[in-house]
Amino acid sequence: MLTFIVRRLLQTIPVIIGVTILTFSLMHLIPGDPAQIMAGESASPEQIELMRERLGLNDPLPIQYFDYLKGIIQGDLGNSIRSGREVSGEIALRLGNTVELAFYSTVLSVFIGLIAGVISAVRRYTFIDTFVMIIALFGLSMPAFWLGLMLIRYVAINSDLFAASGWGTWSQMVLPIITLGTAGAAIIARMTRSSMLEVIDQDYIRTARAKGVKEQVVVYRHALKNALIPVVTVVGLQFGSLLGGAVITESVFAINGIGRLIVDSIRSRDFPIVQGGILVLSVLFVVVNIIVDIAYRYLNKRIDLN
Repeated sequence: MLTFIVRRLLQTIPVIIGVTILTFSLMHLIPGDPAQIMAGESASPEQIELMRERLGLNDPLPIQYFDYLKGIIQGDLGNSIRSGREVSGEIALRLGNTVELAFYSTVLSVFIGLIAGVISAVRRYTFIDTFVMIIALFGLSMPAFWLGLMLIRYVAINSDLFAASGWGTWSQMVLPIITLGTAGAAIIARMTRSSMLEVIDQDYIRTARAKGVKEQVVVYRHALKNALIPVVTVVGLQFGSLLGGAVITESVFAINGIGRLIVDSIRSRDFPIVQGGILVLSVLFVVVNIIVDIAYRYLNKRIDLN
């Protein structure tokens, strides 16, 4: 197991370098001059040039990139062009909110999706199966921003129990979690149903039933455990995507998260914040994938990770 983890960590190094190159290149292709933004609209050409020199924007792009890469190796993500504060500090202030939102949304998705998927598979081709899949299709098709706005309009405004913005208290957290977790629950429900239907028809399931094993034991101990491997893959990918894709929900509910920070920084051409934020999210996504691979081994002992 340790050998596998070390090998996977070494394999992530080229991925991280590729992410830094891609992010660095794209940010410099975006129209706009950060020196102009920092100096102000009324700044003279001389002031703008001094600002460009101070920010190192006059250096050739390869030198700027290698200076940035050297800073990453030393644990320095640079300073924000807009605020002047350290990028690591800016990200740290907001990363916790995004991780919490993604984690709780994933937990909600797994809880609802597994239950709905198992019920639909066990009751396949019945009214319950059709109803659950229609609801899942509706949840999958619903845009997150629309659902968030509807929850604010018809739930938060008409009730004192839920807040329409912010993050920290349970009243502020419930609606964003529902908004972000709905589509994920629909995906997991459909995947669980599909995977369960493949497992339920296997010989060992029929043998267990022939031996008189209780249906609950057959479904949850034998069938569900073996059907979870593709579901775990979906859950891992979903959690990783939610880390970077929660910006819409963060914007709707005014949550001070890293996704919203990155979008605001792109608008203001704050290169260090964008590069640092995407780098942190990429590392987290890689870590989640390693955890998913380890989970495979515990779900199926026949899988060899070495």
